Amino acid sequence: MSRPDDVPRPRADPAPDVARAAAADVPDVVGVPDAEDVVEHVAEQAVEDEVRAAVRQAVSVSVATGLYGISFGALSVVAGLDVAQTMALSLLMFSGGSQFALIGVVGAGGAPVAAITTAGFLGVRNALYGAQLGPLLALRSWHKVVAAQFTIDESTAVATAQRSRRAVRAGFWWTGVGIFVLWNAMTLVGALAGDALGDPRAWGLDAAAAAAFLGLLWPRLATRAMQLTAAAAVVVAAALVPVAPGGVPVLAAAAVAVLIGQVDARRRRAADRAGTAAGPRGEEPS
Repeated sequence: MSRPDDVPRPRADPAPDVARAAAADVPDVVGVPDAEDVVEHVAEQAVEDEVRAAVRQAVSVSVATGLYGISFGALSVVAGLDVAQTMALSLLMFSGGSQFALIGVVGAGGAPVAAITTAGFLGVRNALYGAQLGPLLALRSWHKVVAAQFTIDESTAVATAQRSRRAVRAGFWWTGVGIFVLWNAMTLVGALAGDALGDPRAWGLDAAAAAAFLGLLWPRLATRAMQLTAAAAVVVAAALVPVAPGGVPVLAAAAVAVLIGQVDARRRRAADRAGTAAGPRGEEPS
């Protein structure tokens, strides 16, 4: 005989047992997803959306910037460089501001040393961009060599505007490569067109290099400090143009900008130290 505890007790409604058994046989894929899975899916979708937005932004910036190449190509040829030299600048230097500065000095009759020095001054900023982008991109060693060629104003701006690393990389590569391809293609078109134009003064192109460079510079004068720096540099350059050889006014203006930048940086550091010493809410530390 079985013990009383072994005898199954009658149940009026067996449905709970059936429901539990049925639930145990149902695969997880058709059940209610875990909260962690939902959060992970939402986060992944947000990153994908950000990557797509970064690519769209990169394409628009690439098209808008790449078209400037046609003006550089034309102005470079009419300034005295041939088509091969013009293409070499775009392929190897690949820094719009430095390229315009170089042909501006050459076109004004400046010495080659002054032209190279001026372009070099402007190119230093790309090294600073590299230091800023390094931790964000986190590239392998040989990737860094390739990325250095595409580290320009626009690729840095698009990359640093993103939040996730995937979006940062997408913005950087799409912008850098896109501008490189379009800039060089438009440089060739402009160089061939400029070669056929002849005398630049007949077309009003003798001042176009400065105007194009100003067009690249103007959107970056966003703060009052940058505007005052630019104004001081313009005053110094304009005062030296009638009395100094070609290229020297640009170098002097660059030196003024560097000096003002150093003074402003020291002022900001002093203000930060004073704020830290004052403690929260401007109170003296106890």
